[in-house]
Amino acid sequence: MTQLSRLLSSVAPPPSDGAEAAQRHLDGLTKPPGSLGRLEEIALRLALLRGRAPEVGHPVIFTFAADHGVVAEGVSAYPQVVTAQMVENFLRGGAAVNVLARQAGARVVVADLGVASPLHGSANLVARPIGPGTANIAAGPAMTREQAIRAIETGATLAEEALDGGADLLATGEMGIGNTTVASAIAAAITGAAAERVTGRGTGVDDATLARKVAVVRQALEVNRPDAGDGLDVLAKVGGFEIGGLVGVILAGAARRVPVVLDGFIAGAAALIAVTLAPAARHVLFASHRSAEPGHALVLGHLGLEPYLDLSLRLGEGTGAALFIHLARAAALVWSQMATFKTAGVSESDGR
Repeated sequence: MTQLSRLLSSVAPPPSDGAEAAQRHLDGLTKPPGSLGRLEEIALRLALLRGRAPEVGHPVIFTFAADHGVVAEGVSAYPQVVTAQMVENFLRGGAAVNVLARQAGARVVVADLGVASPLHGSANLVARPIGPGTANIAAGPAMTREQAIRAIETGATLAEEALDGGADLLATGEMGIGNTTVASAIAAAITGAAAERVTGRGTGVDDATLARKVAVVRQALEVNRPDAGDGLDVLAKVGGFEIGGLVGVILAGAARRVPVVLDGFIAGAAALIAVTLAPAARHVLFASHRSAEPGHALVLGHLGLEPYLDLSLRLGEGTGAALFIHLARAAALVWSQMATFKTAGVSESDGR
């Protein structure tokens, strides 16, 4: 059995038999039932997922980087070399995700899954390149099916190593010039939405570039005709190596029933593929925020997820996921540290 087959066969929804007891625990805390709003929702989901009192003590953010041949179509405001330059910034600890991860007490795993430009050696870089960037999806498939499987399995292996080391929450991040174009193609392929509905300004392109970007997404779908029911086909035809890696992180988390926090639009595209491959993987997904990218709301709607933050973020890297870690940790502490009405000697509501 291949690693991917093993993962897919291991993904199952969490048991539902503990739901009533978990809800009773939350309702027995010293507060009116439901008064902590969606913080209670997070606590309940974490408890049911883990089958015990939730903890968020060792979060890990995976920031995967790769390049995309579609940049040749002029779809980005930045040159391709910026992917490598930003990876160097991650490794020096100077990017937004580093700052927010430090504040959240999270470890960041920076991995090269296919950066086209040379990277200077660093002990902190995880080098797992599938190739020097993908091919141009406007002209043909991004990668082979074998490369798609390898990308997923690479991400899954890195996630499994973190889980074996004690990680109790996995968060998704990415870097790759051109990857909002690719994510738009994935979103359109799987949700069936028109290219113009899922394609946004990404790095802040002007109107002319946005129009070209929409046309490129439409062309990529016409040229490649990805099968919406086959996540591997979608990844191979219009995906990216870093997106495939994030699919692997999601599947590894789902197989172990560990929460996986989605960042923005690109991570959402990876989730679409993961859920196409293993529908029960949706149970481990937490949508950290709603991106300013127009396609993100459609992606979240397709996944049946409601984001917890809405800050008009559109950076990627794992920044929104890092912010959500604070909410997840707060929810876990509410579950475990709040007094109950009985232990605190507080009178409960008489039901009126």
